[in-house]
Amino acid sequence: MLRVCNLDAYYDRTQVLQDISLEVSEGEIIGLVGANGAGKSSTLLSIIGIKTRTDGEIWFDGERIAGLPAYERVRRAIVLIPERRRLFPFMTVMENLELGAFLPIPRQKRAATLESVFELLPVLAERRHQLAGSLSGGEQQMCAIGRGLMSCPRLLMLDEPTEGLAPLYVERLFDLLLNLRGEGITILLVEQNVEHVLRVADRGYVLENGRIVLENTGTCLLQDPRLRSAYLGL
Repeated sequence: MLRVCNLDAYYDRTQVLQDISLEVSEGEIIGLVGANGAGKSSTLLSIIGIKTRTDGEIWFDGERIAGLPAYERVRRAIVLIPERRRLFPFMTVMENLELGAFLPIPRQKRAATLESVFELLPVLAERRHQLAGSLSGGEQQMCAIGRGLMSCPRLLMLDEPTEGLAPLYVERLFDLLLNLRGEGITILLVEQNVEHVLRVADRGYVLENGRIVLENTGTCLLQDPRLRSAYLGL
């Protein structure tokens, strides 16, 4: 579904990604892990076409998208749920969700998608008239995911979704990701919580200083002494 080939990325004159190549097949959960500053978020931003200047190739469903603006990539059902959620705090949960369905196809499916989102995330149905900024951290993350689902994604990318969450919501979030894969959504996940993400991921990539240094199944990466030494402190 997604193929990234020899991707370099820059913020102004500073190179933040070097020769990144990765693949995501339809129906997979792919984990992208590494220490702070390794280039994980920059990889997602480069794929969605925000902020970074890039060289290299990005292909989605056999179409080269590297030169397309971000809104055209979203039209192709690539959706990013950004770090720190980025909700509109003085709008209600319902208003935030409806903003996710602004493109023509999601707008046509809005009623059915909303029903599905409320079924997956019942807390959003309970809080639909509440201001998003008044929700707990876990509820805000669920609202951000719900807003992303309203865009009818085929590839859903999440940037540090467990950041600041209580352990209960962390468990719920990873259960939700497995459910979404069961619904046919492909997932590319950036996460500091290495053990959690690699337990649910089909495959994982490890970034260090803007480069991919390890690639394997999630289970094999968890057992790799290089990962355990560098990122788990074991």
